Amino acid sequence: MQFYLPIAELPVDAFMILGMGAAVGFISGMFGVGGGFLMTPLLIFVGIPPAVAVATEASQIAASSMTGALNYWRKGALDLKLGVVLLIGGLIGTALGVLFFNRMRKVGQLDTVITISYVTLLGGIGFSMMVESVRAVLAERRGKKRVVRRAGQHAWYEGLPLKVRFHRSGIYVSVIPLSVLSIFIGFAGAVLGIGGGFILVPALIYIFRVPASIVVGTSLFQILFTMIAATMMHAATNYSVDVVLALLLIVGGVFGAQFGARAGLNLRGEHFRLLLALLVFGVAVRFAVDLLVTPVERYSVTLTETPR
Repeated sequence: MQFYLPIAELPVDAFMILGMGAAVGFISGMFGVGGGFLMTPLLIFVGIPPAVAVATEASQIAASSMTGALNYWRKGALDLKLGVVLLIGGLIGTALGVLFFNRMRKVGQLDTVITISYVTLLGGIGFSMMVESVRAVLAERRGKKRVVRRAGQHAWYEGLPLKVRFHRSGIYVSVIPLSVLSIFIGFAGAVLGIGGGFILVPALIYIFRVPASIVVGTSLFQILFTMIAATMMHAATNYSVDVVLALLLIVGGVFGAQFGARAGLNLRGEHFRLLLALLVFGVAVRFAVDLLVTPVERYSVTLTETPR
């Protein structure tokens, strides 16, 4: 069944888009990552213009994150106080990201920025996560207890001011590094059409030592509201949100996220991190192949937008 996308200006198979939305929604609910780092590349690979894919995917991320966040909240696996701190920084980063997105689109460099950013960001983070996760799994099988930090040893960011105690997560940290992290994630989310959970989840686990059972729900809470803001900003400033595509993605994403959230509660910590690392690194490899392989059409002509 073919649907015509008015903003993307091309027909698509509705069942294919629904299936993609359900699959990515399942992953979103399982890992608390929003799913944009998978769905946005998938949309680009099937022919959706990058600008439309990025802007429209934000709405699907918000929908799938809402159902997943509600599921974790009902189970008491969400730190609301920590989520609000992350949300404030995320909204600031989202606004800055939309401004940068619009500027790159006007000068005709948006596609290049998106591709290179996916390769470098996902490749670096995914590889680092994968190495660390493999070590953790091997240590677990050998029966060795991994020492993450020596007694009396403290990271530099633990000495920063403005410390806040987050009772649900059991941590006492400064809001400064949390705010910087959330601003960066909000910026990247608006530019690349990603929720940023694949950065936020490992950062909270490895750097701030938030329990894995709390991380997913808290990540989904922050992603939900930042992606709502990103959708509204993209729609109001560059008019690249395709409502028809968004509805198809939302229907599939909401359905898949319910099952993913249930599956995520049963994953062990080490296996959770390894599977997430493989997903992130795999998407980076796919984009790298596109950069290295010679295209069928070596030259193309596109129209760039002029300032209004």
